[in-house]
Amino acid sequence: MEYEAFFRRQIDRLRADGNYRVFAEIERQAGNFPRAVLHNPPTGHPGENGAPREITIWCSNDYLGMGQHPDVLAAMHDAIDRLGAGAGGTRNISGTSIAHVELERELASLHGKESALLFASGYMSNWATLGTIAARLPGCIVLSDAGNHASMIEGIRHSRAERHIFAHNDPADLDRILATLPADAPKIVAFESVYSMDGDIAPIAAICDVADKHGAMTYLDEVHAVGLYGPQGAGIAARDGVADRLTIVEGTLGKGFGVVGGYIAASDALCDFVRSFASGYIFSTALPPAIAAGACASIRAVRAADGLRARHADRVRAVRAALDQAGVPHQLNPSHIVPVIVGDPIKTRLLTDRLLTRHGIYVQPINYPTVPRGTERLRLTPSPLHSDQDIAQLATALGAEWAELNLAESA
Repeated sequence: MEYEAFFRRQIDRLRADGNYRVFAEIERQAGNFPRAVLHNPPTGHPGENGAPREITIWCSNDYLGMGQHPDVLAAMHDAIDRLGAGAGGTRNISGTSIAHVELERELASLHGKESALLFASGYMSNWATLGTIAARLPGCIVLSDAGNHASMIEGIRHSRAERHIFAHNDPADLDRILATLPADAPKIVAFESVYSMDGDIAPIAAICDVADKHGAMTYLDEVHAVGLYGPQGAGIAARDGVADRLTIVEGTLGKGFGVVGGYIAASDALCDFVRSFASGYIFSTALPPAIAAGACASIRAVRAADGLRARHADRVRAVRAALDQAGVPHQLNPSHIVPVIVGDPIKTRLLTDRLLTRHGIYVQPINYPTVPRGTERLRLTPSPLHSDQDIAQLATALGAEWAELNLAESA
């Protein structure tokens, strides 16, 4: 077989379909977010020479701008000076520092759980936790929301446990499926609080009601909610007053908290079980202590930052109002994510290229397989640091390009 030819054909097909992904080379500027310098702007457009240029980021998952918070930077600098760069090994073999232990205690406190467990990424925390628990609980059956993230799906597949998919955010369908399963079988209901592409929010209390009725554990991914919602930024479950009903809360340190890493928060026994049996945890080098220290500082700052969360919500409302005024349709939802559906991968890329080259506005096109074909989109994520001028510029530019490309009919 001609391996290289095969690889090239597959990439060429992605390009032809409009689904080839181009990584924007961004130089974020501490203290100047959402401004950044783009080092590989698209070429081939009038007036564009490919030189680096300043842009405004409108698609960052650093939702609150905590990646540049002075307390976070100071904690990381201090930890590097005291503890060095790397962790030095896995958590079991010389890689556990006081910074890791302190962060896990802070996370357990945030979610009102007995313990927390750190992972190198949110993807790994989902994959390893679901994969380990579902594989080792004898006869375990997993009920997975149809909209769940790839990391949850992969973890469930890896477990080889029996699995059923219930209709998205539909407690009645979950109840229907659970009623057909053996009453004495161990079960896990896995779902998310905020779904990252459509921005819809799960009916957590209703899902917990169904799970409790059938004796199932509950696993909630709060990746796109921690820091942004609820008392002290503990998430949607805390906002809704049902955090104590969740068996496991999973989250990330790379979005609302602006650093990197993933975690679970649960009982002492459950966290110790995952720590002891999850290969993805056991054989992974620990997060650098500076990362753990920065994340801990971020969580502490965010827990006290009700005003920051209020400002964030205000910016989201302002963006939606400005898009309405500019005639740009956007998908309504109760969260901070503002999807603008284009419905065609090539047109989506053209629109984002124009925003970048003509207006200095960076929004990454979201295409298949991240979203279903025919729902390609822009995914706008306002932050507390976007100004009124930023919002006006976005709405004016997007409205003009939307009209020029005749996208109204495709939305």
